[in-house]
Amino acid sequence: MPSLPARFRPAIGLANPHLQTLWGPLWRKPPALERDRERVWLADGDFIDLDWHGPHVHDAPLVVVLHGLTGSSSSPYVKGLQHALQVRGWASVAVNWRGCSGEPNLLARSYHSGASEDLAEIIRHLRAQRPLAPLYAVGYSLGGNVLLKYLGESGLDSQLQAAVAVSVPFRLDQCADRIGLGFSKVYQAHFMREMLAYVQDKQRHFRDQGHHDRLAQLERLGTLRNLRTFWDFDGKVTAPLNGFNDAHDYYRRASSRYYLGENRTPTLIIHASDDPFVFGHSLPSADELAPQTQFELHQRGGHVGFVEGSLRKPGYYLERRIPQWLVEGC
Repeated sequence: MPSLPARFRPAIGLANPHLQTLWGPLWRKPPALERDRERVWLADGDFIDLDWHGPHVHDAPLVVVLHGLTGSSSSPYVKGLQHALQVRGWASVAVNWRGCSGEPNLLARSYHSGASEDLAEIIRHLRAQRPLAPLYAVGYSLGGNVLLKYLGESGLDSQLQAAVAVSVPFRLDQCADRIGLGFSKVYQAHFMREMLAYVQDKQRHFRDQGHHDRLAQLERLGTLRNLRTFWDFDGKVTAPLNGFNDAHDYYRRASSRYYLGENRTPTLIIHASDDPFVFGHSLPSADELAPQTQFELHQRGGHVGFVEGSLRKPGYYLERRIPQWLVEGC
C-alpha cells in the first residue's frame, strides 16, 4: 500500500467505482488549454499528432501523456494533467494514437494496446527535438499498458527519466472477460460503438480518397455486424490488421504484465482495487515487478477516476499525485 500522504480518499458521494469511472467523461469540465499541434510522420508512412502545452524552453522537463482506448488528447484526464504540469513549470506533449486526433490515419492498421513501436518512434522524435530536456511519460489505461510494455522491451535504453502508469489492463485477455460482466457491459457497449465507428470512418475516408488497396484490406475483414465483445472485435479486426494470428495471440503479445520484470526505469503504477475493467487476479504480484517499480494499490478509485474532495468542489488525485511524484524525485 502507498504511504499515508499518498492515500486517496474518494469524494463524499463518489465512493462507488462506476461513479468514479464515469465522473470524468460525463460531468467534468476540463481546463481550457492553449496547445500547439505537431504532426509526426512515422517510418511506415502514417502519422501521429502531438499536442504541446507548457513552457517552450529547451531544458524544461517534458512529460509525454498517453491516452486510453477511444480517448484522445482532449480527454479530461489528459488536459487535467497537462494543466497541472504547466502550473509547476513543466512542459507536456499529449500523444494522439493513430486515427485519434479527429482525422483517420492513413493505413489500414490501427492503434492498439501493444503498439509500443509507435511510442518508441515518438520518444526518439522528442529526444531529437529537446535533447536537453529531462523526459518522462504518463500513460492511462491502454496508454499505460503500451508504456509498461515499452519499458520492459527497452530496458536500460528507454530514454525516460521516470514513468507513471494508471489503471492498466495488465492482462488483456482477462480484462476482455471482466468488461463483459455486470454493469461493466455498459462500458463494453460504449467501446464497441466507438471502435466500430473508428473502422467505418476509415473505410469512408479510403473510399472518398480513392485508396482502393487500403480499402480492400478493411473489406477483407468481412462484415462487422454482430461484434459484441472485445474478443469478437480483437479477433475480427485488431489481430488481422496488426499482424497477430488471432485475439489470443494479440492478448498474449500485447499484455504488459509479461514485460514488467525487464523494466529498468523508475516507475509508479497507480491502481484501484475496485477498477471495473480489471480482475484482482490480473494484478501483478510483487515478485513480478522490477526493483525500480512502485505499486500504489488503492481500495477505491474506479478506472482512471480517483476523484477526491466533494461533489461541489471535486479534486483530482492523479493530477496532484503524479506531478508530486515526478517533481519530488520519483
